Amino acid sequence: MADIVVLGAGLGGTIMAYELSETLCPGDRLTVIGQDSRYHFVPSNPWVAIGWRKRADVEIDLKTVMAKKGIAFITQGAKRLHPSENRIELNDGNSLQYDYLVLATGPELAFDEIEGLGPAGYTQSICQIDHAEAAQLAFEEFAKNPAPIIVGAVQGASCFGPAYEYAFILDTELRRRKLRYKVPMTFVTSEPYIGHLGLDGVGDTNGLLESQLRERHIKWITSARVQKVEAGKMTVEEVGDDVVVKKVHELPFGFSMLLPPFRGVPAVRGIEGLTNPRGFILVDKHQRNPKYPNVFAIGVGVAIPPIGPTPVPVGVPKTGFMIESMVTATAHNIAALMNGAEPQDEPSLNAVCLADFGDRGVAFVAEPQIPPRNVNWSAKGHWVHFAKIVFEKYFMRKIRTGESEPFYERWAMEALGIHRLTRPR
Repeated sequence: MADIVVLGAGLGGTIMAYELSETLCPGDRLTVIGQDSRYHFVPSNPWVAIGWRKRADVEIDLKTVMAKKGIAFITQGAKRLHPSENRIELNDGNSLQYDYLVLATGPELAFDEIEGLGPAGYTQSICQIDHAEAAQLAFEEFAKNPAPIIVGAVQGASCFGPAYEYAFILDTELRRRKLRYKVPMTFVTSEPYIGHLGLDGVGDTNGLLESQLRERHIKWITSARVQKVEAGKMTVEEVGDDVVVKKVHELPFGFSMLLPPFRGVPAVRGIEGLTNPRGFILVDKHQRNPKYPNVFAIGVGVAIPPIGPTPVPVGVPKTGFMIESMVTATAHNIAALMNGAEPQDEPSLNAVCLADFGDRGVAFVAEPQIPPRNVNWSAKGHWVHFAKIVFEKYFMRKIRTGESEPFYERWAMEALGIHRLTRPR
């Protein structure tokens, strides 16, 4: 009999629990620890933040699903992990013991690392559903008195696709409202070039995204380091390849959304041998921590080194396809340990991503995610917008029904099918 705990109930933690539940033997216990009973589909947040989706459209109460699958689900959240004791200290003062632990915490949003950044400062966020709803309300107020807009991702961010998405979605919505001509837009990013995405580009993401920015009259600043944000003004340093500041921009704005730096959550940050200096979980090729062999990790909280040096720090994204491959490998490896064998499975770490622009978009496939690659493909078109709608529908169904089978490969085939049907002949 074994006690297995999944810490985190976001995208990775939820599907981790679903897959693990299929590997349990009679008497085994599976527990999920979340901060809330509700799951929110994060890839839809750019739509929520413009009013194209409501919270109810992208929210699922997990209690019912978890109960049907025999998974214990608690929502107190974790205060501190004590891996040498195989114990998780909960926020309510209780503790939970485990034989095997999967860390699926996601990141902490480090708004405090830049003065004036974030919902408590002067910029919006789309990283959480509450932030997206607040951004939508702020945008509605902004639309009454249009002014310049700044969108992007700051130094230390490791997720860039949603920033591009939101910039282009804002452009689309402003054109629909006949307000675009009143709103100068600037894209500010720590990437060394447009379309780097933390991956040194995929296919021609550089050319595709630059052409979209030009077509939509959005200016950009790359290798950007946001120094501070004040009411109506952002100070941005543009850094050269020699890591010397070559220009300081004082940018006025009436509305801004910047993706923040990520770091590990407080419950695990600073545990020697478990995390790196930023608090991300150290794992081997089997998603297993080297110091604590009964601890595994998946998702955005996993430590992956940057692809290479850049003038401004840029993190590596963990896309949904990549996370699902981590989940499947981890489920198989824990099952192997419980049966007296050694872990054998390794995640594929491929990336399949859609960036919706409201009326079209850009898609890319990177196999593996880190170059050099066997597949290095990108494309644009109206089909991407429809493929992401299909993605949202299918994935919400997976979470709502508790389906344990991997999803992304089937969805990728659907998306590419839409591409074949809609591309010009």
